[in-house]
Amino acid sequence: MSQPPDDWEKLRQEILECQQCPLAKSRTQAVPGVGPNDAQLMFIGEAPGRQEDIQGEPFVGAAGQLLTKLLEQVGIKRQSVFISNVVKCRPPENRQPTHIERATCRPFLNRQIQYIQPRVIVLVGRVPTETILETTVRMGAMHGRVYHRNGRTFFVMYHPAAGLYNQTLVPTLEEDMQKLKSIANNDRVPSEEREQGQLPLSEFFSEEKK
Repeated sequence: MSQPPDDWEKLRQEILECQQCPLAKSRTQAVPGVGPNDAQLMFIGEAPGRQEDIQGEPFVGAAGQLLTKLLEQVGIKRQSVFISNVVKCRPPENRQPTHIERATCRPFLNRQIQYIQPRVIVLVGRVPTETILETTVRMGAMHGRVYHRNGRTFFVMYHPAAGLYNQTLVPTLEEDMQKLKSIANNDRVPSEEREQGQLPLSEFFSEEKK
């Protein structure tokens, strides 16, 4: 059942104006998320970083650029997915959000999921994985796998920032993105299959990483 557009804008304004935790005092602006509110894929990261806090959009720094390239490699347009975070405001010095901060923001995230009704929710990194799936299992054992909870489908992947710090993880990120495409399309796409004409990640690191 579709929901009134006014409900979506109301939710966005509530996030932008939220004063429920101390992060409201240190942020430049809250970052509700970006993308279509009927997206089939919803990506959930940890929290806004410095660039996100400045620009008001999630995943716009180096890790976000890598996420865009990973999506492009499997033929998924970034503009077609909804991207948000567990916590909507930047923690000082990019520290990990506390459990209280996550719990305070959780109703906003739940309402976003309820409105969008995505086919697959992609948990990007350890914090969203442990927060939403309520687990402490290491990412090495969880990435690339599908989990069904409360009638929803979740897919776990490493945070692209992990690939920036440790480039040996990049092939794993690529493989997981191929799996995600297959899951989203309800088909089987070989992990070695690529879309033609996309920028190789080797070029991304040599030309774009700062």
